[in-house]
Amino acid sequence: MTVESITQPEVRTEPCAARPADVVKARPSVRRRLRRGFYHAAIRTMMFGYTLTLALARTLRRPPGRVAAGQKQTILLTGRFEADNWARAHLQPLAAAKNCERLFVVSTYPVPEMPNVTPIYPSRWMIKWFGATQARLLVFCAWAIRHRPHVIGGFHLLVNGLASILLARAIRTRSMYFCVGGPVEALDGGIRGEPGPFASMETRDAYVERCLLNALRNCQLIITMGTRAKEFFRERDVMSECHVVAGGIDGARFSTPSSGRDIDIVFVGRLAEIKQVDILLRAIAILRSQRTIRAAIVGDGPLRGSLESLASELGISADVRFTGRQADVAAWLRRSKVFVLTSRSEGLSLALMEAMTCGVPAVVPDVGDLGDLVRHGCNGFLASDHRPETFAGYLEELLSDEDRLRSCSRAALESMKPYAPADVARRWDAILAGEAES
Repeated sequence: MTVESITQPEVRTEPCAARPADVVKARPSVRRRLRRGFYHAAIRTMMFGYTLTLALARTLRRPPGRVAAGQKQTILLTGRFEADNWARAHLQPLAAAKNCERLFVVSTYPVPEMPNVTPIYPSRWMIKWFGATQARLLVFCAWAIRHRPHVIGGFHLLVNGLASILLARAIRTRSMYFCVGGPVEALDGGIRGEPGPFASMETRDAYVERCLLNALRNCQLIITMGTRAKEFFRERDVMSECHVVAGGIDGARFSTPSSGRDIDIVFVGRLAEIKQVDILLRAIAILRSQRTIRAAIVGDGPLRGSLESLASELGISADVRFTGRQADVAAWLRRSKVFVLTSRSEGLSLALMEAMTCGVPAVVPDVGDLGDLVRHGCNGFLASDHRPETFAGYLEELLSDEDRLRSCSRAALESMKPYAPADVARRWDAILAGEAES
């Protein structure tokens, strides 16, 4: 198959989420409650059908046998690979593993050229008639049924992971799920994840959560970005083989600069509700009253317009540059002093890993798997809450003390040594050979 069309998925456009301290919660409108009820009913019905089908496949189809020692394996994956760096970090070490014969990737975004990686793209007419996600999953299923790879898997549980688990059981091959978003992909029924049908339920659904966890119990191999996600699954009796593989970062591409750093604060990510970039803007406004600040917001997304408006309202438009999506993120990181995330939830952020590879210490919330990499007071700070004042305090502590900043920068570089692509590839070798401890 050839690349005929690359389309962008539809996204919800919403204003910045207000902080709980700023507003009194209003009773949802009748229309909104009806909308919630519709999505709860629809998702429950879908998950009931999925669970029933999975149980039927489990009854009729025996699980796949173990791969013979030393056997090279073909692997088929699918996901949204919107950023080249993200794709390289996760795909390149896996493709470089000695036990990987070939890695095939189904995507509607261009997959960067990598050794031993073959991209597969839906045709233009499929995307036009079915939509980007549906076309991608149809091609993924058709290719898996036709070629029967040793392993099939998906990034994110909703819906790539669910499709991989069911399809793998149906064709008697191994399933693999990459939990890149952390526990929120299953917690409360997936309502806290990226915008989509599950998030549209808005309120917790215990039945949907149970169905999602049941699906994960039928997955042969779960890959998490950090230890907290793995602990979350174990606490909920998901005893599938589970390994922590955060991805590999090529230090040569993110080397430290020879010149000085002229950007005080940098954020890299999608400008979406879950990232809560408005908290960062309010923290910058607090700092701006005490010192000169130069900040860069690297990325794009549905909230860019409202965030730019908020920056204007706070009087910091001249201090904050919205760069939009950048092909060379490393160039911005190498110019920066402190990296910041204010996300409601994260796995182990790839942007954070890239920043620390550039020797940029971080100020991030203590959520998801971020604590696996950021050691409080050593290579950055972990904020215990999401108040702008908390982030402003930690930023001031770093920016006002050059010696502390240099010390944290050196510690950040040291922290990234275990994430070299060659080391991650060896980790994948052990996993594929069944020799890694889960």
